[in-house]
Amino acid sequence: MSEIKDIKLAPAGELKIEWVKKHMPVLSFLEKRFEAEKPFKDVKVSLSVHLEAKTAYLCRVLKSGGALMSVTGSNPLSTQDDVAAALVSGGIDVYAWHAATAQEYERHISMTLHHNPHIVIDDGADLSEALHTRDKDKACDVIGACEETTTGLLRYRAREKNKSLMFPVVAVNDADCKHLFDNRYGTGQSVWDGIMRTTNLVVAGKVVVVAGYGWCGKGIALRAKGLGARVIVTEIDPIRSMEAAMDGYDVMPMDDAAGLGDIFVTVTGCNDVIRKQHFNKMKNGAILSNAGHFNVEINLPELESLSKCTHMARHNIMAYDLGGKMIYLLAEGRLVNLASGDGHPAEIMDLSFAIQALSLNYLVQNKGKLENKVFSVPRDIDIEVAELKLKAMDISIDSLSDEQRAYMYGETI
Repeated sequence: MSEIKDIKLAPAGELKIEWVKKHMPVLSFLEKRFEAEKPFKDVKVSLSVHLEAKTAYLCRVLKSGGALMSVTGSNPLSTQDDVAAALVSGGIDVYAWHAATAQEYERHISMTLHHNPHIVIDDGADLSEALHTRDKDKACDVIGACEETTTGLLRYRAREKNKSLMFPVVAVNDADCKHLFDNRYGTGQSVWDGIMRTTNLVVAGKVVVVAGYGWCGKGIALRAKGLGARVIVTEIDPIRSMEAAMDGYDVMPMDDAAGLGDIFVTVTGCNDVIRKQHFNKMKNGAILSNAGHFNVEINLPELESLSKCTHMARHNIMAYDLGGKMIYLLAEGRLVNLASGDGHPAEIMDLSFAIQALSLNYLVQNKGKLENKVFSVPRDIDIEVAELKLKAMDISIDSLSDEQRAYMYGETI
């Protein structure tokens, strides 16, 4: 029995799903293949990913291959209630609604595991953490998991290191067709979509501080630069810091950047990146946003403790009065591209979710053969997805001749 906001919202959600389907050709190709081959027949899949239209289409693609789907969101503010309703109307169990309380969110995570899953698809590892803690009784049939995010893989790898990981995990996030495109181009565009939609302010001429220069940070900084901003990067990694400097950005500690920034975007995967000492240095009108998975990168308790009062400045923007200056927080410090927007473009998620679907197939094919470790996505999956995407884009590329292959790899002709 599903638990959603309102089943009457389904028609609006159906329109969203149909729109993204038209722009996800690789998943559409896999849907036809799965319908014919049924690789997931009777495989129970529990999925926790940001519950919007692209995710919904992934769920339908897996269902077309025979999967028995049980679905929830991976962030209380990213679930779209009309999309959830459309999935339920299509025969998929869903446990999620927008703006769930912490208690409701955790209940929905547990409810999604009700059918004792064989496969877990995670975005942030919340399903896995539940299976390793309060819902251990639901873990007995799990043959593996696929993880979408850097943050989730940190949690999985910590369990692998302390030997508490209960099943094998495919690191979907680390596939080239995922992080090179989803993290860089997807996050880069969707973060600014969310910020601009929410604030209705110009980016050109402003100072943007990007905390973290991984693939997501690279994309966010690049798009900010393209929009006409001066970009400052803060980092703890000397190699990434040098890369940011050579990419043309100012690089400095957050202590120095705090007094210069007009817009701040955290994307580190760590906590307390922006805290009390930084709030005190900020300009009047500084805007804070987060693009990391959890809402811990901006220290909200310390911001609240410094504030004389707070008020809603605009939809999804909270104003904090620090006595003589205002600081604005977008989307409660949660993922700004999803809590204030529709997430990554459909064409980008076509790649990421194709990797997810084929990684799930890999786990099914290798049931019982993999150790309880974190594994890379097989290279042939990455290559297949790239080839399918190029074909859909009507792009042809060169290939090695037999003589070139012999020269490069020592293969006999």
